[in-house]
Amino acid sequence: MPTAADVTSPDQMFVRDAIELSPHPGPVVEGRAARRDSYPIFVTKSAEEALARIGELIGPARVAVISDKTVMRLHGRRFVDTLRGTTEIAVYSISPGESNKTLETAAQLWDWLAAGSLGRRDVVVTLGGGVINDLGGWVASGYMRGVPYINVPTTLVGQVDGAIGGKLAVNHGVAKNLIGGFQQPRGVVSNIGFLHTLDSRHLRAGIAETIKKAIIASPAYWDFIEGHIDDLLARDPEALQRLVTYAGVIKTLLIERDPYEYDSRRTLGFGHAVAHALETVTGYGPVLHGEAVAFGMTIEAQIALDRGLLSADEFDRITALLRRTGLPTASWELNTGVDGNAVLEAMRKIKLIRGGGLRLVLPLALGETVIADDVTDHEISTAFRSVGLVVDEA
Repeated sequence: MPTAADVTSPDQMFVRDAIELSPHPGPVVEGRAARRDSYPIFVTKSAEEALARIGELIGPARVAVISDKTVMRLHGRRFVDTLRGTTEIAVYSISPGESNKTLETAAQLWDWLAAGSLGRRDVVVTLGGGVINDLGGWVASGYMRGVPYINVPTTLVGQVDGAIGGKLAVNHGVAKNLIGGFQQPRGVVSNIGFLHTLDSRHLRAGIAETIKKAIIASPAYWDFIEGHIDDLLARDPEALQRLVTYAGVIKTLLIERDPYEYDSRRTLGFGHAVAHALETVTGYGPVLHGEAVAFGMTIEAQIALDRGLLSADEFDRITALLRRTGLPTASWELNTGVDGNAVLEAMRKIKLIRGGGLRLVLPLALGETVIADDVTDHEISTAFRSVGLVVDEA
């Protein structure tokens, strides 16, 4: 004859005892849920070491790899063949580019996963740049209410920024990253060796995100970048490994305080209010994300200069490093024509989406910023004109 202990689960016993201890519940039931995530970020110098780390993170699970066609051509064969020797693996590659980070592409990926054998204990691996890490992570977070995913960023912007932090999204015609959510990866594996196949323009775009981190948080990181920019542009492995590792340290420290962005006053958004608007109005293609961030940082630094918050020397030092890196600090250095009025209108839409608040990060000095929510259209327009963007008079 089975006893109660044989048939009653610990959950049943917990609920039963809790109800018995509270015979007269109050009028409000409080729902509680706590979650604290942590994950490793590996920065390796070789494909062999990267694959070993990825294998450790996957364990015995089946794998669905999400990538793009360019990355698969450059790195995919070796990556897939190695994993296929240890586990069941399926691969889906999309066309490259920010314009493919869409809800439609996500739906295609969900259809593909649903037609396969991936279960909730299996793993999605995102192999590619920031687009793939964003898109693939969001697909993983939505499939079966969330399956684990591992980011394997192959671009510098992915390694220093996009693959870290659990922010996942796809773009929309109204705004960049409008549809998304948060789910932390199981791990991130960055291989510096991937960067040797990256074209120089994408390399420079990745450095833009590291300059941003230096300006908002770390004069020491700034000194490293400024002192090693030639080595970085020449793809020196030691310099790149330090660049990527330090970026991971800075970003994880910054996001740990507010991983789900309950507080919109975040310095990591430096340059992004302009950058996202610029990317939206140019169709998510002609201007790379890092290029847009560099341009946005120039605008916000100009506003800080105009307000007397940033010295002319510090402004010149910031823009000089951006130019030395080969990043745009003026409209004629962008890869396409830009309508200043359209960018300003897109920024207004972002303001509405954020509940009426457009917060710009204004640098005061290297490692010191202030977040301003009172920047006027006139100030933005004046800064736009200083970099060659044409806007109508208010």
